[in-house]
Amino acid sequence: MEELRLVERFMVVPQTPTRHHHLFLSNLDLMLVAYSESVSFFGPPAREVPFSQVYHNLRGALSRLLVVYDFLAGRVGPGSEEGRLEIDCNSKGVVLVAASATCEMSQLGELRRPKPSYKHLVKFLLEEGGEEVQDKPLLLLQLTRFQCGSLALAARSNHCILDGVATRDFLNNLGSFTRGQDLVVVPDSDRMVFKARAPPRITHTHFEYSKLVGSDALFSIRGMSGLALNQPSSDTSHLIYLSPERIIRLKIKACRDGPTQNCTTFDAVAAKIWKAMIISKGLSDEQMSTMLFPVDVRQRVAPHVPPGFAGNALVPGFARGTAGEVKTEELWALAAKVREGVDRLDDEYVRSGIDWLEVHKGVPCRVESFSVVAWLKLDLEEGEYEWGGVKCTTPIVVKPGLVILLPGEKNEGGINICLELPSDQVKEFHKQMMEDD
Repeated sequence: MEELRLVERFMVVPQTPTRHHHLFLSNLDLMLVAYSESVSFFGPPAREVPFSQVYHNLRGALSRLLVVYDFLAGRVGPGSEEGRLEIDCNSKGVVLVAASATCEMSQLGELRRPKPSYKHLVKFLLEEGGEEVQDKPLLLLQLTRFQCGSLALAARSNHCILDGVATRDFLNNLGSFTRGQDLVVVPDSDRMVFKARAPPRITHTHFEYSKLVGSDALFSIRGMSGLALNQPSSDTSHLIYLSPERIIRLKIKACRDGPTQNCTTFDAVAAKIWKAMIISKGLSDEQMSTMLFPVDVRQRVAPHVPPGFAGNALVPGFARGTAGEVKTEELWALAAKVREGVDRLDDEYVRSGIDWLEVHKGVPCRVESFSVVAWLKLDLEEGEYEWGGVKCTTPIVVKPGLVILLPGEKNEGGINICLELPSDQVKEFHKQMMEDD
């Protein structure tokens, strides 16, 4: 996919004027002032239409949608509170690029596996200032047409604007607008529900966060994130498939052998990943290991977050133990630690964590840790656009320390574990995932 031609480039602004205002960013948003990239693939449109018609349809739908998502057309910048960023909702716009590839989509291979060649799908979005975030577009989209007529819609977005659930709502609304229909979900971008208490009141120990040290101080002004620069240097991304039968075996093992029947698919799979990661990396027994996993707290705080919340409402849950403990404990015991990490996130714990971030200006734990992020229930592959339905959605790259759970093929089910590991380690990881304890 070396040869990619720029067809047309737009700065899309709201269709009608919107009110100029400044949007408060919560501490949950400010942990994530960094760009992430993903791509959705589509088969050829059911009826043959000119590519120009497709991308102009997308442009019009996006412009219309920015009237209610006005903050997406804004820019991050210093706010009234010293050292804190906010969004200046100034209608400067979002970037939309139309591009044409000389290859067919089938030449990309397994679509769900991130690979270096996917960087071409955001090629024309990377000219907007790299990883710097101040006064840069918050959302950039590239629609690429392949020779076979298939399409790829890649997004490069600043994570401070939307979490996975809010992104799904935005994309469902965008798809609806391309079809000439109305909003599926009415967005609410007010993040004050996650504002820190005054004065801050830290009532729990928060192993899920780390204080900033050394060069990380760049993040203390919420202007750049060192996390975003941590890109894999070569093609070490892997996709490991767990069949529905294998998942059932893991759940049976995690539930049957333990004192409780309350074990979800995520509990069992994450517990197995934790053990496999520890063994494949060869950590010494005394090393402490922290596995993070974002938990949606929309319905866990009081009052509940309003429907259509368009911001970040994901808080890191965690499971923690020494490498020796993780290697030797039964699967049910590790799954219980995962479940404990989810269940501890009640209203007081969440607010204590927000207050901790207010005081320490920290980031998600970075001491011998990794994150398991589940895209399984986001239904990102249920999107319907004027030109057709989504075949699959995947990250452009997988950053070190991140494991993403993607759905299997629509007619097969199961889970795809997407991660970045050296080849020698991934062989052991795969072996561990397929063996029973």
